Amino acid sequence: MNALIRLEVTRTLRNKKFMFFSVVYPSVIYLLISGTQNTTDRIPHTDLTFQAFFMVSMASFGALTAVLMGNSERIAKEREKGWVRQLRLTALPSRGYVLAKIAGAAVVTLPCIVVVFLVGAAVKNVRVETWQWLALTGVIWAGSLVFAALGVAIGYLASGDAVRPITMIIYFGLSILGGLWMPSATFPQWLQNISEWLPTHAYASLGQAIEMGGAPHGKDVAVLCAYFLLFTGGAALLYRKDTLKA
Repeated sequence: MNALIRLEVTRTLRNKKFMFFSVVYPSVIYLLISGTQNTTDRIPHTDLTFQAFFMVSMASFGALTAVLMGNSERIAKEREKGWVRQLRLTALPSRGYVLAKIAGAAVVTLPCIVVVFLVGAAVKNVRVETWQWLALTGVIWAGSLVFAALGVAIGYLASGDAVRPITMIIYFGLSILGGLWMPSATFPQWLQNISEWLPTHAYASLGQAIEMGGAPHGKDVAVLCAYFLLFTGGAALLYRKDTLKA
């Protein structure tokens, strides 16, 4: 399993186009969105400026982009090319395959998060304490593993031409409804009630709590842990099911 993890990490780092897109894209979106907002206005029910709010949201969105889009499409292509069929001939357990894919995808998220933070500090003058920068990086990176597992599951749920539209629907649906593109406090109440149980809402809330000087809320941590177990278990189940069909 360790050898496969090293292989996945190496393959990810060698994909220069994917790395460039994953690192630059969220920073550009952050500049575009935050550039339309007043620098003194605050997010409803918080002390966060729009620039600070969107810095965490776009860092989370960028990490989501890297692990979800990258994993689902790559796995679907590997199934078509027969790479996964070769792995089935080894003694690799299903959990080992899923963990290797999650680890490989997680490598991309760290530079993505750091670049958004650098842009926020240098261009948008976002200021927090040193411990907050470190904590923000840690929780956003760790939280991205939830969506890396979801990407693996989608890669086995769909294949060929179907994987991209399915991934895009889930990707934008979770991003918008989870409050990454706009504060969920601006949603109608019925939509806020749905949003607070989505993994993307809990994901963004981790960083926002730290930005405001506190600790992540227990509910948000519990929601993400539950989704991680659900997505990881689903990915392993789909991998085994695909193995039995071969």
